[in-house]
Amino acid sequence: MKALVCRAYGLPHTLEIAELPLPQLQPDTVLVKVAYCGANFPDTLIIQNKYQFKPTLPFAPGGEVAGTVVAVGANITHINIGARVVALSGWGGFAEYVVVKSTRVFVLPAATNLLQAGATFYNYATAYHALKDRANLKPGEKLLVLGAAGGVGLAAVQLGKRMGATVLAAVSTNEKLAICKSKAADFGINYSTHNLKESIKKITPGGVDVIYDSVGGTLAENALKSISWRGRYLVVGFASGTIPNFAANVPLLKGASIVGVFWSGFAEQEPAHNAANMQQLIQWHTEGKINQQIYKTYSLTEAPQALQDMMDRKVIGKAVVQI
Repeated sequence: MKALVCRAYGLPHTLEIAELPLPQLQPDTVLVKVAYCGANFPDTLIIQNKYQFKPTLPFAPGGEVAGTVVAVGANITHINIGARVVALSGWGGFAEYVVVKSTRVFVLPAATNLLQAGATFYNYATAYHALKDRANLKPGEKLLVLGAAGGVGLAAVQLGKRMGATVLAAVSTNEKLAICKSKAADFGINYSTHNLKESIKKITPGGVDVIYDSVGGTLAENALKSISWRGRYLVVGFASGTIPNFAANVPLLKGASIVGVFWSGFAEQEPAHNAANMQQLIQWHTEGKINQQIYKTYSLTEAPQALQDMMDRKVIGKAVVQI
């Protein structure tokens, strides 16, 4: 099968299109013919050997696919051949076929648009787990989303509104600000031209209840100072490339919590809980209540450019590779 292959750790331009053997089916796995694969920030890390999971070389990156089931393992009874599915594979998705554990394969309604499915559920599963399970976000609370125009950021904006919060979207350009407002953000802050802390104070003098941070770096350190009493700071990722150094006295004085969000670990440790979250997201997606902003669709040969565009922070919403 054709795949985008990582043979040695490096940057996106080192990846190559090559033939890999068809992945082997195991009793508890499903073989999916890939239609679309979403490009996600962990893909840019895993090819550099900077991610928590380290697949054996050579491998194909790509952790979020939408496609059709072509074979099922001997132990699988709840997924049928021919089903349209979204599969959260971890890696292997930038290929014509991928084998995925059945606990990470979710059957979609027959009419689901596979392009949208391939762009949506990785980010929304992360954001929903963060806001629902880790922050216990309540209606009426104020939610600050850092890096709000990225795939995982826009997911948090939409889900935050869906869960009844007042959403402050923080981004680096006015173009990104417009996208966030189109996705129902209540307030927007361009932190390239305005002081983040002062802007938050003007909007909500008492601070924000939940901070959703997929950026890290100095932005995180400034945002933490705006957290409210008993606030929750969600550590989602480090798109800036820098892990922040938090001042420990701030959460002490605010009675606040710094909370880690590791969706992949959650899905592995609590598969039933994760499956319930996914079913809720699939229902909302089917009803048109959530949808990802698709930045661009790339071919498989253009997939390295999709990853590079993510690293260069050009992507507003989600880059998707069509296989």
